[in-house]
Amino acid sequence: MSEPGGLETLYPFLYAGLAEPDETQLRRSTEDKIAEIGTLRRSLAHLHGERLVACAQAMAAAIDGGARLFTFGNGGSSTDAQDIAQTFANPLAGTRPVAAISLAQDVAVLTALSNDVGYDLVFARQLAALGRRGDIAVGLSTSGGSANVLNALAEARRRGMLTVGLVGYDGGTMARDDLADHLFVVPSTSVHRIQEAQITLYHVLWELTALR
Repeated sequence: MSEPGGLETLYPFLYAGLAEPDETQLRRSTEDKIAEIGTLRRSLAHLHGERLVACAQAMAAAIDGGARLFTFGNGGSSTDAQDIAQTFANPLAGTRPVAAISLAQDVAVLTALSNDVGYDLVFARQLAALGRRGDIAVGLSTSGGSANVLNALAEARRRGMLTVGLVGYDGGTMARDDLADHLFVVPSTSVHRIQEAQITLYHVLWELTALR
């Protein structure tokens, strides 16, 4: 028996005692999820359109001044953070590459800092060593409450860096503590939909920044 809130909450018909899942239900579940993320993504233009433009302008100005881009997150968000860094560092032809690095990509650094100073500081310590005034810090957290992401944004703020946050739910602690100069909240309680929508947000942000 799986724990409450596990797979049965995503695919309840698979746990209804059927020997074989109903293909109609499987198809409907997939179609519902596609419709859900489509609706959510379209809503972001109205919700965050002006903020995306303002953030892109601030990032473009920082990059024109020689800023470097640092990204960070945990789990799936660390993968998205790496995607952001690579998108800015290796853009399409005709756009300028940006010095960008994902702070979750170096296993040696992550394990050393986790062992020596604690996982809550794995990103903040890297920014303390590498970041400088005018650089850009982008933190991703579906909940808005990841301690190491919050600590890194606080460190970036102390160092005079431009801070950008991508979160879900109601923004969590990141929103309440006002840790990001530019905050983008995906209004959803599904981690899957939040991360899918965040991908849309940061790719739009890159386009607005790089193709200005």
